Amino acid sequence: MAAQNKVTTTTLLQMKQKGEPITALTAYDAVTAALLNEAGVDVLLVGDSVGNVKLGYKNTLPVGLDEMLHHTKAASRGNSRALLVADMPYLSYELDAKEAARNAGRLMKEGGAEAVKVEGGIEVAGAIKEIVRINVPVMGHLGLTPQSVHRLGGYKVQGRRPQEAEKIVTDAKILEGAGVFAIVLECVPSGLAAEISRKVGVPTIGIGAGPDCDGQILVIDDLLGINPEPAKFVKRYADLRGVSLKAAQQYVREVREKAFPGPEHSYSDGPGAKAHRST
Repeated sequence: MAAQNKVTTTTLLQMKQKGEPITALTAYDAVTAALLNEAGVDVLLVGDSVGNVKLGYKNTLPVGLDEMLHHTKAASRGNSRALLVADMPYLSYELDAKEAARNAGRLMKEGGAEAVKVEGGIEVAGAIKEIVRINVPVMGHLGLTPQSVHRLGGYKVQGRRPQEAEKIVTDAKILEGAGVFAIVLECVPSGLAAEISRKVGVPTIGIGAGPDCDGQILVIDDLLGINPEPAKFVKRYADLRGVSLKAAQQYVREVREKAFPGPEHSYSDGPGAKAHRST
């Protein structure tokens, strides 16, 4: 049974210990955040995926801290129950631990985030410790790390080779030791994800990592069927792209045929007519 009160990092740990699956989705604005709170989602991630999902970038690398602050502020205004986690964008945490802590603190103090997420293993452990030191909870991210897409040679499953799998397991333990409260496992074999979930005491959140993680996360646009080319691991729960396209095409047709606006969408002359909303 999902948590009904305000979700915290402690809540997620208790859910893992009780065997209660954790639900997580991305949210980039207040309306979506409010909707997902109503749906009972446990964790909302303001992902740097906003870059390629909403902002038209080819990948997440161009996304900056100011853009993440903007979208985190928006999502926080619609959030009430879920734990709100903000991605730390590329070059906001890798080079200097104190700068990483400062940037994480801004996402919490200015953006309204309740935690941040960083990608990588042993190489970011120092930054994680410094961020946790100033009381900002940190979520880790292993496997396919989108900010490393060029080094990885594309969006590929990680950990199929024994040496790669061993490193991911080791990194998961290092992240736990550095103080993360949860770890996202992206695009790793199901067996490896299950092994890590057994070996670490913090919750694992899977995306393309099979059913044995402690929770699951998807990009909201993929779930809703807005993205025309979702990854293999995505289940489309709706076809909003098709519905939206059909609606827009009908609007264009009706305007050109002068079928819209009709009398029922127009105001009469004289006093008493009320306008409710305008662009």
